Amino acid sequence: MNGDRTQRGDGGWARSRFDGTACVLTLGGRWTLANARTLETALGRLDTGGARQLHLDFGDVAAIDSCGAWLLHRQILRWQEGGGEVELVRASHAQSALLERMGIENEVRQSLARHSEGAVRELVMRTGKATVELGREAYALLSFVGAVFSAWARAFRRPGRIRFTSTVFHIERIGIDALPIMGLLAFLIGVVLAFQGADQLRQYGAEVFTINLLGVSILREIGVLITAIMVAGRTGSAFAAEIGTMKVNQEVDAMRTIGLDPMETLVMPRLMALAVALPLLVFYANAMAMAGGATMVIVGLDLSLAQFFEQLAGAVTFSTFAIGLIKAPVFAVLIGMVACYEGLKVSGSAESVGIHTTRSVVKSIFLVIVFDAGFSVFFSRIGL
Repeated sequence: MNGDRTQRGDGGWARSRFDGTACVLTLGGRWTLANARTLETALGRLDTGGARQLHLDFGDVAAIDSCGAWLLHRQILRWQEGGGEVELVRASHAQSALLERMGIENEVRQSLARHSEGAVRELVMRTGKATVELGREAYALLSFVGAVFSAWARAFRRPGRIRFTSTVFHIERIGIDALPIMGLLAFLIGVVLAFQGADQLRQYGAEVFTINLLGVSILREIGVLITAIMVAGRTGSAFAAEIGTMKVNQEVDAMRTIGLDPMETLVMPRLMALAVALPLLVFYANAMAMAGGATMVIVGLDLSLAQFFEQLAGAVTFSTFAIGLIKAPVFAVLIGMVACYEGLKVSGSAESVGIHTTRSVVKSIFLVIVFDAGFSVFFSRIGL
């Protein structure tokens, strides 16, 4: 026996002694949660003298719980990392099993930590990739907008390049063909708004102000927003699918080969048709929504048509009506540009047509709502 050093905790202790080339670490007392702090200090101060053979003697351990086992397991890992070989001596089956369980749980924790670290890394990578892709998409869309305005500038310098026949054809498709569905939808929205508004205002005896609610909400916001969303879903998807199919069939390449500019041939007529048809559709949708609201007010509130128009005239100003119409051409250009841009991005397969058609609708509706929110803030700031 070459030496003897003892570190005692309150209720539990550890002692080291050297036996030839080996170090015997004798544990005693109660290795429980109540003594955790002092036991941890005692383990940290044990001197193994750099011995590679370590014998951990459990002969004097009165009690050990998971906390004590975890402290021992952590210290054993440190000794092993330093090159020591640890052997348990006089450890009961329960004590050995408890230490083994601590090792398994530690491996599980490390595995979860590695998995969590990998998930965080994957999340960061996906976020970075999406950000880069968003930047590229914004740059490509901005380049497309520049190409469209350049084509418009060339066409206005030489009006003979404008395809009026194609423009009129698309106005008919976008506007006249959409009147039935747009009228029915707007009429029902007016009915719903009037019904819900009257139901809430009735609690305060102010049912007549349902007309004010109808006039301001429909003419200023809801009419143009619903119309733009309907056009984005109905017409924008059609534009993207048509141009995308032409791209798959190499018709766009054929146009370039014979000297036709796809911007002037495909994009400009559709944009001009949307810029003309959407404000007219908004006016029509506003009228049908007000008709639906008037029908509900007259039937549900026992008001006459004259009373409806009298209250409406007091609630609505020309600026209320104009604000809705001012937004329409902007929304038309947004929808048309996104639809044509996505159509021209189609490549090689019918699946690509479906993907870009869906993107066209989603992006158009998103941009319409974003710009509508921007308009609302702007008009509020300038007092309109």
